[in-house]
Amino acid sequence: MADGRDTHPLARFMPICEFVVAFGNVAPRLRLPGTGDASNPEGCILSIEGTTALRIIISGAAALLLGACSSFTGPTVERGQSGFVRGFLGGAAAEEPRAALVARDILSAGGSAMDAAVAAGFALAVTLPSRAGLGGGGACLAFDRTRGETQAILFEPGARRGAAPGADRPAAVPMMARGLFALHTRGGRLRFEELIRPAEDLARQGNPVSRAFAGDIAAVAAPLFADPQARAIFAGPDGGPLTEGALLVQRDLSVTLAGLRTSGPGDIHQGALARRVAEASLSAGGGLTVEDMRASVARIIPPASVPVGNDTVSFLPTGSDPDTARGFVQLAAGGTPASGSSGGGASTGLVTFDRDGNAVACAFTMNNLFGTGRVAPGTGILLAAAPNTGALRAAPLAVTLTHNQPTRGFRL
Repeated sequence: MADGRDTHPLARFMPICEFVVAFGNVAPRLRLPGTGDASNPEGCILSIEGTTALRIIISGAAALLLGACSSFTGPTVERGQSGFVRGFLGGAAAEEPRAALVARDILSAGGSAMDAAVAAGFALAVTLPSRAGLGGGGACLAFDRTRGETQAILFEPGARRGAAPGADRPAAVPMMARGLFALHTRGGRLRFEELIRPAEDLARQGNPVSRAFAGDIAAVAAPLFADPQARAIFAGPDGGPLTEGALLVQRDLSVTLAGLRTSGPGDIHQGALARRVAEASLSAGGGLTVEDMRASVARIIPPASVPVGNDTVSFLPTGSDPDTARGFVQLAAGGTPASGSSGGGASTGLVTFDRDGNAVACAFTMNNLFGTGRVAPGTGILLAAAPNTGALRAAPLAVTLTHNQPTRGFRL
């Protein structure tokens, strides 16, 4: 187009668009307004099945699917600004609505599915810190349509090499920032620092507490508020838990995110921020060390895969998710999956896909609801619970993504 913005071939049919989400045997559909008839005055239904398609499952997640489009006309919009893309953008799903909206805005700005997942992951660290956070980690599957392959990015909250003296609630090694950076290398288009900014703004300016997060606070308010740092953040003026719609402001966390944006994710593993987190964790009983943080790296490896006809169903490797792939194979053979061997814990997830056919599915965890229940003073970072400490086991991370190798497509 003359204004320099990205334009999709379907854009001329889409002054407005919406996704119609249905569960069960009905596929999500795309509604094109203005093409209806007497039986369907609002517009025809165009199934995504048969175009670039995707089938993604996040185990245990009640996901919100957001399709997005734009018919913005006006001055030239640069890549990186919302409204750069005209027409169909892709979509995003998350268990916390503002994280999904952040992902949608990144897609609108010309970002890839990988960019959108990175930005939404950082946003979840602000809007749903009970289940995702800078002190925690996770795992993702990323499908690259150009290569026609899926890769697993593993960055679980790290196990400790040894117990630190005085650590009454040992903290896991923070892996979120380093893991999201690794995901960005798989197909990011926008600058990494641009993807941190939405989360930084949410933390500084505040965001309304969602119903999901309000429920998490209420569930563990008594032990959580035993930590004065956590109580100052998550308690209301009356001393009770923040409720749905209340404004959650996290200024210390916004400063930490700003540091990551300017210094890069390595700062939390071997820079000045790593030293600050290690010192702050001592007073919070977490006992993190710079040596542990420096040694922890994200891994990018092939996923576990199961062929189903012409499709390939990908799972996290068995070391991260020992149950989902095995259960899928048993179901496909007509059997009944055995009870899972993984522990409990709390987790959350997201899905993103872009107009070019790339897709990402992620799961994040703190290994426990609110991790250790303590905030590293001065950083705003909730410390995740170290796995395999006492009775605590690593939280299960179940992510599945399906693609078709001959067509290099994925299904929704």
